[in-house]
Amino acid sequence: MERVSGLTFNKDFYAGYSPERINPGDKEHTVDKILKVTSGSTPEIGKKIDALYASIITAGTHLAPTIKVAEAAKVIENSQRDINIAFVNELAKIFNMMDIDTHAVLEAAGTKWNFLPFKPGLVGGHCIGVDPYYLAQKAQEMGYHPEIILAGRRMNDSMGQYVASEVIKLMLRNDLKIKNAKVLVLGITFKENCPDVRNTKVVDVIKQLKEYETNVTIYDPWANPTEVQDEYGLATLKNCPSETYDAIVLTVAHNEFLQLDLERLKNENTVVYDVKGILEGKAQAKL
Repeated sequence: MERVSGLTFNKDFYAGYSPERINPGDKEHTVDKILKVTSGSTPEIGKKIDALYASIITAGTHLAPTIKVAEAAKVIENSQRDINIAFVNELAKIFNMMDIDTHAVLEAAGTKWNFLPFKPGLVGGHCIGVDPYYLAQKAQEMGYHPEIILAGRRMNDSMGQYVASEVIKLMLRNDLKIKNAKVLVLGITFKENCPDVRNTKVVDVIKQLKEYETNVTIYDPWANPTEVQDEYGLATLKNCPSETYDAIVLTVAHNEFLQLDLERLKNENTVVYDVKGILEGKAQAKL
């Protein structure tokens, strides 16, 4: 970007940059309450950009020395979270094989002051599930193969298939016929109490369940049915269905699901699988 329409970069025009730092659906940590990283194409421009954001962001700003540093900070924030979730996802797989409650283990470990409180789950969205690939791609362009970053991505990308297979195993143990079984999936957004369905990994669970020839119903009071249909070709309900199901899979921890009367949705042998660990004893199994 040295010249644009006869103009010279950092002579005739300049660039300022501040990476996105927002938590979709969070009413408490709004954009003005999150410290903003700022940068500019020259130190002088960086100061101007920083002053502009400082006039808006009540939480304050941090002026990075370069645009590259600002963007790298954004990428590693999400990559770090991705790797930490991948670790607890792996723990969940191990502890499930050992018949140990993963959430109980994390609760016990969390009593130590410096334990990092991450929980297992489906990692989607437009940042955490994407940014590690940007960093990995750039590293590979430079001749370095990033082992930990890609291992974390492989683990998290595998969780949709893992959840579906665990649900099927539980259904078989309950003597439920798999083909044409009725499965209710609770939630399709990429996170709780948020309408955002971008890069949601719930679709991986649904895809795998359909490969077993089950009939999947999706209920999500937050998701826009038209958007889900356009993006993924899936039909969703905004109101809770009145039928009963052979399996119920809670994939997103929406507040509405905490108040849901699961008993009226269950048959005699219904499997309830809680990906998010919020049902407090109502589920047969959880991730």
